[in-house]
Amino acid sequence: MKPRYVMVGGFLGAGKTTAMLRLAEHLSARGVRVGLVTNDQSSGLADTTLLASSGFPVEEITGGCFCCRFGSLMDAADRLTASMRPDVFLAEPVGSCTDLKATVSYPLRRMYGENFVVAPFSVLVDPLRALRVLDLEPGRRFTDKVRYVYEKQLEEADLLVINKIDAVEAERLAILRAALAERYPSGTILDVSARTGAGLDAWFARVLESEDAGDRDLPIDYDDYATGEARLGWLNLTARVTGAAFDGNAWVSGLIGAMQQRLRARDLEIAHLKMTLAPLGGDRDLCVANATGTDAEPGVAFRLGDPLEAGELVVNLRAEGDPDVLRAETRAALDRAAAAHGLTASIEHIEHFRPGRPVPTHRLVMA
Repeated sequence: MKPRYVMVGGFLGAGKTTAMLRLAEHLSARGVRVGLVTNDQSSGLADTTLLASSGFPVEEITGGCFCCRFGSLMDAADRLTASMRPDVFLAEPVGSCTDLKATVSYPLRRMYGENFVVAPFSVLVDPLRALRVLDLEPGRRFTDKVRYVYEKQLEEADLLVINKIDAVEAERLAILRAALAERYPSGTILDVSARTGAGLDAWFARVLESEDAGDRDLPIDYDDYATGEARLGWLNLTARVTGAAFDGNAWVSGLIGAMQQRLRARDLEIAHLKMTLAPLGGDRDLCVANATGTDAEPGVAFRLGDPLEAGELVVNLRAEGDPDVLRAETRAALDRAAAAHGLTASIEHIEHFRPGRPVPTHRLVMA
């Protein structure tokens, strides 16, 4: 049988990586071989660290989205095929990208239909953010240009998967569900919680038992798309943290809170802030923490089992704002958090930028 290609999209912070991990675990428990492909505008991804620590083979595509690195996506699939012949490829595109049906799913169907079965395109939705972005509730939100990208992601979905339903009251979910059904009638709405497992079986069945049959073209203005994506600042940092034995879980949570406080003072809205802290030396023990907004409560998805004396910290920050400001505030928060606990934080890699204009390798328009 041909391997299945499953792409899971959604805006930054929607919970794509956790959902993909749950799907990978579901398949692996049934003897299905799974290969994963992560994607970002740059290198040093917390997502790759998390997925690799879970024991799954992972390929990382950097320097642009799948749409602009289509050849690299195929090369990654070839490497995974040569190493372990996956039955299912799980691919997570950059959370600020859209128009993925025309630039990834349709080219796969047209050019590589003999090699892959392409699953329906899932777009995960963070209900707390969606309620604000869609003007259903008050609260901090992005500018209209970033909102343009967000809404185009929802518009092209085959499956609109409302994630994190355990974090929102039923009445608010009903309001969101009704708004999505009215504004995006072509998408099938599903409710899940990747954290608790609620609703996952129904979603898994849709992506594993049906195929992408989409023939709709997404009306999109690439100038507006490029402007919206470029308003987001990107920062990736890797540092070595050393000192007397310390509680890495509490320290990472404190660092996230300190960064939120500093960015709030700058009136900058976080799209997604994710960190991993792992012991040096290849141990699979791992802390994974994140925040999906400047005012959002930080969450710790995975916790270290033991105190640390030396660890590798990976920070991925995406926020609407000047990348130079993000860099300065991140470094200041890291230095102060280390000093407060008598630790040394030595930065090994740091980069900050705005994404460039998307230029798809292929873009197929359906007749």
